[in-house]
Amino acid sequence: MDFSLPAEHRMIRDTVREFCEEEIEPVAWDLEEAHRFPEEIFEALADLDMMGVPVSEEYGGLGGDQLMYALVTEELGRVSGSIGLSYAAHTSLATKPIELFGTDEQRERWLTPLATGEYVGAWALTEPGSGSDASNMTTTAERDGDEYVVDGTKQFITNASVAGSVLVKAVTDPGAGYDGISTFVVDPRNDDGFEVVTEWDKMGLNASPTCEIKFTDCRIPAERLLGGEGEGWEQTMKTLDGGRISIAALSTGLAQGAFEAALEYAKEREQFGKPIGQFDAVRDMLVEMDRKIERARLLTHKAAVLYDEGEDVTRASALAKYDASVAAREVAEDAVQVLGGYGYTTDFAPQRFYRDAKLMEIGEGTSEIQRLVLGRELGL
Repeated sequence: MDFSLPAEHRMIRDTVREFCEEEIEPVAWDLEEAHRFPEEIFEALADLDMMGVPVSEEYGGLGGDQLMYALVTEELGRVSGSIGLSYAAHTSLATKPIELFGTDEQRERWLTPLATGEYVGAWALTEPGSGSDASNMTTTAERDGDEYVVDGTKQFITNASVAGSVLVKAVTDPGAGYDGISTFVVDPRNDDGFEVVTEWDKMGLNASPTCEIKFTDCRIPAERLLGGEGEGWEQTMKTLDGGRISIAALSTGLAQGAFEAALEYAKEREQFGKPIGQFDAVRDMLVEMDRKIERARLLTHKAAVLYDEGEDVTRASALAKYDASVAAREVAEDAVQVLGGYGYTTDFAPQRFYRDAKLMEIGEGTSEIQRLVLGRELGL
């Protein structure tokens, strides 16, 4: 059992950390206020070969592993939850499934531009009436000769308004439940019948677009079916195993960013003649924050390593995602408290981390669903 990071992983982490501190942190709050997706940041990440970290070099990726990807995601979350979220959705949800389930032709056509950062991707599962219960999906894809005709609405889709490709889940066999769901690659820039209906204003993470999208007689060539008909739900479960690790890493980064802001303030702010960090109440709060972050990071790294070793990570990824997302919200809330009145103003970072952290307990499976998954793993 070795808790030290390999040299290559440390190098990548340090490179991304330097980039984040120099290029993202100074503009993070401005991006949030402007509700602007920062294309220039993602172009710079592409120049650093970070847009396809866990993707094979054959298709333009970095050829790294899940642990390396988790390290990059944590560093992004440490300075900007929005950039971290769009990055994680692009990598785990929109890119990796094409490598895992696509044909060589599909990988060449759709994976390579994603992995090289030519554009970002999106993944469309959730619907207005179908969230945790995905079997209630109403979006359909009906075969018509050499095409599928897609109709329906998807909700809360990250990156949809800026994506060059979208992986869409649709029902190809009505009445078959989960076994009737399939996955399709949609080209939002060229496929007629694809429409971004709404781009939501949110509690936080507003530099990462969250959209409602609609398909109306959207014709998709049959060759864009990912895998076989009816394999969509099994693909989703495998995708979420990796995706939950990335959300755990993002949550850990959010918690770390909030903690660092609170720690710095506690060392500088003086009351009654000494820094507030030397008072028991504040010191103990900071110690608890540090403990929660360390636990979340260890669970995340363990899940990533198990994933890289080819082990079943259903339990490990759910546990990491559940623990880290709760830690992010609790640490960010305490960071606001450490700063007192200043923490409630937008001039200081903790309020942004606090608002961003809440989504981590909702997206890619709510905390309630994680407890359900973990209960099943216990045989309950």
